[in-house]
Amino acid sequence: MDLSKTSQRNIKLSLLATAIVFSLSACNGDDGVDGVNGVDGADGADGQVGAPGQDGSPGFPSATFLVANNGDSNRNTVSVVDQNANVLDTLSTGANEGLVLSQSNTFIQAGDSDLPLIRSFCSFSANDDYDANFGHDITGSASGLVNPKGIVFAEEAGLIMAADFNGQRVTVFGGQAAGNVAPIAELVTSAPPWDLAFDEAADRLFVALTDGTVAVYDDVTASDFAPTVTRVITPSDADGNQISVNLHGIVYEPMSNRLVLSDVGDASIADDGQLFVIENAAAASGAVEPTRVVAGASTQLGNPVDITLSGSDLRVAEKSNDAILVFSNIFNGDSGDIAPTLSTPSIKPESIAEVQEITSRVDSSDDGITTMPIAGLSVSSNPSTAGDSTGAVTQFSALLSSQLKSFDSGMSIESAAYTAFGDGVITFDNPDTSTGGLLVVNRLSSSRDGMTYSDSYDHMIVGADTGLIAPKGLDISTDDGLVFVADVNENTPAVRVFSPCASGNVAPLLTLEAANGARPWDVDYDPATDSAYMALTNGTVAVFEEVVRRLDSGESVITGEDRLIVPTSGGVAFAAPTNLHGIDYDSQSDSLVVSDVGSAADATDGKIYVIPGAKTAQGQTDVTVNIAGPASLLGNPVDLMLSNGHVYVAEKSNGAVLRFDNILNANSGDVAPDYSVSFTAPESVSVLSLY
Repeated sequence: MDLSKTSQRNIKLSLLATAIVFSLSACNGDDGVDGVNGVDGADGADGQVGAPGQDGSPGFPSATFLVANNGDSNRNTVSVVDQNANVLDTLSTGANEGLVLSQSNTFIQAGDSDLPLIRSFCSFSANDDYDANFGHDITGSASGLVNPKGIVFAEEAGLIMAADFNGQRVTVFGGQAAGNVAPIAELVTSAPPWDLAFDEAADRLFVALTDGTVAVYDDVTASDFAPTVTRVITPSDADGNQISVNLHGIVYEPMSNRLVLSDVGDASIADDGQLFVIENAAAASGAVEPTRVVAGASTQLGNPVDITLSGSDLRVAEKSNDAILVFSNIFNGDSGDIAPTLSTPSIKPESIAEVQEITSRVDSSDDGITTMPIAGLSVSSNPSTAGDSTGAVTQFSALLSSQLKSFDSGMSIESAAYTAFGDGVITFDNPDTSTGGLLVVNRLSSSRDGMTYSDSYDHMIVGADTGLIAPKGLDISTDDGLVFVADVNENTPAVRVFSPCASGNVAPLLTLEAANGARPWDVDYDPATDSAYMALTNGTVAVFEEVVRRLDSGESVITGEDRLIVPTSGGVAFAAPTNLHGIDYDSQSDSLVVSDVGSAADATDGKIYVIPGAKTAQGQTDVTVNIAGPASLLGNPVDLMLSNGHVYVAEKSNGAVLRFDNILNANSGDVAPDYSVSFTAPESVSVLSLY
């Protein structure tokens, strides 16, 4: 062993230990002053570019669309989607083809998955399945329907037009037709049609045919539905060669007078679809070169079976490629292989339509004092023995100075009322059979002059399940899609509530029964307060509150009124006989106007009352106006209605229609009417709104 090396190592360790001791001792001293910061170093090199983010959806205006589905897994359903085709809800409609939503919020759809049909569903909600209590079908051999595809609804005339593919015709029905009924008209086409567009203002129909042409019909309704093909539009190239193959979707834009067409080409090929834009469509004829043609692999167009316009955005139901496509600014841009602005997966879409905002309309019975022009006054006739006026519904001018229109119901009737869109509902009964019902008449207020009830336009609600035996007065709430019917029969008196869209032998949605078996002759529903006022034949008024709310909550029968109003004068009830018939509530003035026929056998004892504070009135309530006496001509005032502050009265026993002006502030006593006209056995009056 080398001792010298060992000694040196020991000396080194000793020195190291001594250094550590001094170092640790120094920790107890004060810190020194910080030194000056050094110069910043140079920036480092940029990092790598990250992966691209997912593209956002295009900024389309907020909107809702309905998409009819027609695949094996989703047939007979409709998807409710937003502007980007994201599904919000899915409804079961029982139909699979073209669809449209009317301004009155009636959903109409064609179907051919089982029996060919056209289905209407009123009071449409984007989260409710089809319900026969609110709808009806046109179907059966008499309808002639084979394979209805695209449909349109003519708002003013209230007409449904359907392109019947295998039937090779356009079939026309009234908007209230239901059941196994014949059409109003059939327009035979030169090739099977798939879709159609109707310019109602110009009375012009465009039909997309599967031979690649568009048939154009002028004066469709003016010719009594017997138009000839005015011209044919054939999409062609600059040399006049046809470039269209199999047209399906069609939309017409009236402001710019342009057509947009979709062409599926060969239905078995998933990449040969096309879109065409046609200018000056109202006059176009023959070989027409489109101003824009969209086609090619990038378009994703294979079988574009339907299209709809929202502004200048064209949405396409692309069936073979299972997508909803959006082409923005469709009227401008280059032709060619243009990719859609947005493509959203959708299983076998068959038809697409936009849900337009529904404009609320005030029923004429719900605005009695606002000054506004009216279209006229409707009066129904109900003579005790059959005669020339039996079944007549006649329209007069506001001052009762001239007759404007007439309609023949074809049977003995009672009262008539109207939706805000002009459809009529008429009560009828047959005392011999103790049965009653409703006639629902398409566009009675506007386009049925000189016509009669027809199953091709109209339908009935009738049968044992309805409970209707002796229906009299009625009232309609258009926004709620309900008709309130006063049934005065002795054994089961009540107000029965239906959807006027229902057809046939349907049970009421709701029944209102006054206490102690009291019998209603007329009813007025006020949507502002959700209250129904019944004119009872015992001389009182029964008031039911929260009516529609209780219906929506699931109640089907409400027994006993919330309030009972007893008209009085000076705190004393009117002497018997008292027998209220006509009734109209005005929410702005909170006034009830009612008529009292007294004894039906006395042609001189009729009265008109104005009851104030009706919204809270209960028990004996003094009237502020009481008109009666020989000069008033009131004997059996069976119905009345307010308009512009005036009250129109159907005076049956004296054969006249009367008008008393400024009725809420009128003097009491034997006051003569301001206007009158003779009329045989008037049973009801209804003011016709001017829209």
